[in-house]
Amino acid sequence: MSGIDPTRRRIEAVVFDFGETLIDETSEWTARADWAGVPRLTFLAALGALIAEGRSHLEIFDVFGVPRPGEALDPVRGPLRTVLRADDLYPDARPSIVELRRLGLRVGIAANQPDRAAEILSTVGVELDLIATSAAWGVEKPSPEFFARIAAELALPPESIAYVGDRVDNDVIPAAAAGMTAIFIRRGPWAWIQCPDGTPAGASFAISDLTTLPELLRA
Repeated sequence: MSGIDPTRRRIEAVVFDFGETLIDETSEWTARADWAGVPRLTFLAALGALIAEGRSHLEIFDVFGVPRPGEALDPVRGPLRTVLRADDLYPDARPSIVELRRLGLRVGIAANQPDRAAEILSTVGVELDLIATSAAWGVEKPSPEFFARIAAELALPPESIAYVGDRVDNDVIPAAAAGMTAIFIRRGPWAWIQCPDGTPAGASFAISDLTTLPELLRA
């Protein structure tokens, strides 16, 4: 764990990104590779190249002819698994949320995701104070409106909210710009490509897993 010396704030709520912050998306991406008939390493390497070039990861669907979320599937190839599975959650996700709630903090998830809040909530398996997706809100990260909506939904000033995410561009920078305490978690391809070491600009802290988060915020 490392970070700049943050301004002393009274954090009242912690909001998480979802993909690669709480849930390991490996099975999601490899399922798409399998559906397209592309070797998994090839598919994942191409995805990493797009991330490294600062391009949208959604371009991977066009590269290999995989349906984007919400698009009709090829009836010949059959369905593409997109159902969330509880065993895809990172092992530290649920215990961290439970401990944060035990400490009296409000906890939520707000992420760039399809409109599947109920499925996300069921997968996490813990009561939340906020569950929101970009598809349902009609606005996505890194738009300032997305982070303003988080504060509005929680009825809290931005400085009372900590936002935890794995992407520097979509999570850390816009959360900090909105006045929130931005916490960077280094896991998943975006994190390791965008900031392989140190603490990215705008982040109050950089952590390698969520087990340290409750104690970090309590301190």
